Amino acid sequence: MDFTLPESAQAVRRGIADICSRYDMDYWQRCEAEKRWPEEVWAELAKGGWLGLAVPEEYGGAGQGLLELAVATETLSASGSAGGSAFMYVLTPGFGALTLARHGSAEQKAALLPKLATGEVETCFALTEPDAGSNSLAISTFARRDGDDFVVNGQKIWITGVQRASWMLLVTRTIPAAEARPRSDGLTVFLVNVPEAVAAGQLSYRPIPKMGANTTPSNMVFIDDLRLPASSVVGEVDRGVAVLWDVLNPERILLAASALGGAEVALRVGVDYAKQREVFGRPIGANQAVAFPLAQVKAKIELARLMLYKAAWSFDNHLPCGTEANIAKLTASQAAWEAADAAFQTHGGMAYSLEYPVARLLADARIGRIAPVTEELLLNYLATQVLGLPRSF
Repeated sequence: MDFTLPESAQAVRRGIADICSRYDMDYWQRCEAEKRWPEEVWAELAKGGWLGLAVPEEYGGAGQGLLELAVATETLSASGSAGGSAFMYVLTPGFGALTLARHGSAEQKAALLPKLATGEVETCFALTEPDAGSNSLAISTFARRDGDDFVVNGQKIWITGVQRASWMLLVTRTIPAAEARPRSDGLTVFLVNVPEAVAAGQLSYRPIPKMGANTTPSNMVFIDDLRLPASSVVGEVDRGVAVLWDVLNPERILLAASALGGAEVALRVGVDYAKQREVFGRPIGANQAVAFPLAQVKAKIELARLMLYKAAWSFDNHLPCGTEANIAKLTASQAAWEAADAAFQTHGGMAYSLEYPVARLLADARIGRIAPVTEELLLNYLATQVLGLPRSF
C-alpha cells in the first residue's frame, strides 16, 4: 500500500503554493472585509492552467482528476484564505468542469470545457430550496415539457456565485416527488445560460447577508417560466440522480479539502501566537492547557487528510466513494472548527479583534459543520447506510 501522493498531485501542490506565496494573510483579510472575489489569485490560477486540472486534455485541460483538485483546494486554503478559497475550486472546476467531463454531451463538452479550463467561463450549481432544505429529493422546482423545450418554475436558496456565473447547473423535478418511484427518479439537471435568462426576466436573484465567506455572495434564486431546449439537459431526463451524486460527492470532498486547509492555517496561527506570547515569564505554549488542544488538532488533521485523499482517489477510479466522502467532510470540518476554536482560545481577548485573522477563521470553520450538508445528516448516513441501524423516517 503506497501512501505517496502521485507526482501530478505533488506538482499541483508546488504550483499553487508558489502562487499563494505572493498573497499574505492581510490580502485575504481585505478580500473578506471588502466582500470581493480574489481577482488577482483567480487570474494567476487561470494563467497558470490551474483551473483546468480536471478538464480532459483534448479540451485544453490537464486531464487530471478530483485528487488534484482536492490538493489544489487544500493548498490554497492553507495559505491563509481558509474558507474563502473553497468556491474558487468548487464552483467552476468542480461543479462545471468535473461534471461536464463525466456527464456532458459531446456538444456541451466542446462548447464549454475549453473555456472552463481557462476560467473564461464560470459556473454555479442550484439544488437547495427553501422548503426542501437538506431533503434534496423533495425539491419542487419543476421542468414541464413544452414541445421540444422545457419550461421551468421554482425557487432556490443559498446558491453561491450566480453573479459571476455564465452557466448554472440547475436541478429540477420532471416527475413530482410524490409520484416518483423510487423517489430518486424524476430528477433532471439542466445547463442554464445565466446572463441570457436574467436578461429575459426568467431568472433573478437576491444576495443573502451572511456572517462569513463574503468573497462570494450566496443568493435566493427565482425562476419564472424559464424556457430551456432539450439540448440543455445534462445526462438523461428523469435520471439526473446519477449526475447529482457525481456533483455532491466531489462537492463534499472539495469542501473537506478547504476545511482541512482552514484547519492548517488556524493551527499555524494558534501555534505561532503560543510561541510568541509570554505571560508569567514564559511563552503560553509551555502550558499544557494551551499546548494539548493544539496537539489534538494536529492529530485530527492528519487523520482527516488520509480519508480525504482516499475519497478523491476512489472517485477518480470510478469506485464507490459516498462513505469516504461523508467521513472526509465530517472529520475535516470538525478538525477545522476545533483548530479555529483552539486558536481563538490561545489568543484570548485579542482573538475578538478584527485586526487578527482568528475571527474570520472561526466564522469560516463554522460553515463546514452545516453546509452543504449538516453534520447530523452525515452521521445519519453512517448510522443507517454503513452500520445498518434502523431509519428514523
